[in-house]
Amino acid sequence: MLSPKRTKFRKQQRGRLKGKATRGNTIAFGDYAIKAVGSGWLTSKQIEATRRVITRYTKRGGKLWIKIFPDKPITARAAESRMGSGKGALDYWVAKIKPETVLFELQGVEFETARRAMQLAMYKLPIKTKFIYRSSGDN
Repeated sequence: MLSPKRTKFRKQQRGRLKGKATRGNTIAFGDYAIKAVGSGWLTSKQIEATRRVITRYTKRGGKLWIKIFPDKPITARAAESRMGSGKGALDYWVAKIKPETVLFELQGVEFETARRAMQLAMYKLPIKTKFIYRSSGDN
């Protein structure tokens, strides 16, 4: 699963997701893509599950780009631990997703195959998404 090799700080505050994505909101590499409609966090496990669904359905044909990376550490306290005694230990990594962010791109497969693969992949994601594709003009 995806995780950073190293970070400047071990723990982060939660922060908030405000506004739409200004970067990474267009198809850059492939012909088909999954675009986020809502905002939220995607864990590295969810990203990996989505990647596996797409590669299996396309029978490892075509090329897949993962346009997001889980770089935010999420901590969790031990079960049944008392209040106080600091912040919990690192539990997992998440990618921050804003609306309009392109999550995955795919190229080298037919339209119907790509549409079905992306549809199956969208079931694995906890946020609302849509299937987009590169047309002759814009999309």
